[in-house]
Amino acid sequence: MKIAWIGTGIMGAPMCGHLMAGGHSATVFTRTRSKAQALLEAGATWADSPGAAAADADAVFTIVGYPADVEQVYFAADGILARAKSGAVLVDMTTSSPDLAERIAVAAEERGLGSVDAPVSGGDVGAREARLAIMCGGSEAAFNRVKPLLDLMGKTVELMGPAGAGQHTKMANQILIAGTMIGVVESLVYSEKAGLDLNHVIDVIGSGAAGSWSINNLGRRIAQGDFDPGFMVRHFVKDMGIALREAKRLGIALPGLALVEQFYEAAIAQGLADRGTHALFHVIRSMNGA
Repeated sequence: MKIAWIGTGIMGAPMCGHLMAGGHSATVFTRTRSKAQALLEAGATWADSPGAAAADADAVFTIVGYPADVEQVYFAADGILARAKSGAVLVDMTTSSPDLAERIAVAAEERGLGSVDAPVSGGDVGAREARLAIMCGGSEAAFNRVKPLLDLMGKTVELMGPAGAGQHTKMANQILIAGTMIGVVESLVYSEKAGLDLNHVIDVIGSGAAGSWSINNLGRRIAQGDFDPGFMVRHFVKDMGIALREAKRLGIALPGLALVEQFYEAAIAQGLADRGTHALFHVIRSMNGA
């Protein structure tokens, strides 16, 4: 298939690479062209705008930063919805708001296009190793057309319901990650203060009831002093904000998420916005005089 790919950051570049390795041709656009260089060297074609990238594509993939970026690449005068050819399927893999996914679906249908909201979980490692969990919302017809492509990027690919259902599922994922992460960093701050070897602790507790992806993967990075982003703090704060707004709209209280969001806001205040989500360790550590 001819694909368009918009957004070649930490996640997007390897994901697009898997599609190209699967034999699909790619036209790419990203705001910083140098971030697409490896894909261009592998045979991708450069486009000067999201609309230009989408113009001849059978499937258009986007994974950008914020809902405002999604709005821009889809709804701009020369954006994806204006330029995509009839019959193409639009797949937004950004973690964004469910109502925006619904708006894209309505606009796509009006133009004879399919659409799927398909946010992912698994971080940079999952993106590189094609082991992502991909949570989809949209029609069965649109989902079935792009599922072979999604299977090249993910280990678990599921249709969760109509437009917006993928984003709602990702919010459930982020709520759980937020609660898990505060537990991971508090556990390791405690272990450090008690004079324990962090890797040894992770070996033991990561194999028992406390085991999780976060302790066994991000906990290792903390132990190694590696706070490079698999997923940036500032993007996680964006996700928590979406989840809290959706919770308010649904009439439910999520006090644990609200508390963790405050700790992550403190991380931004400490200059950690572009570090990995496990940099929350520094916030809890600093609260304890370390």
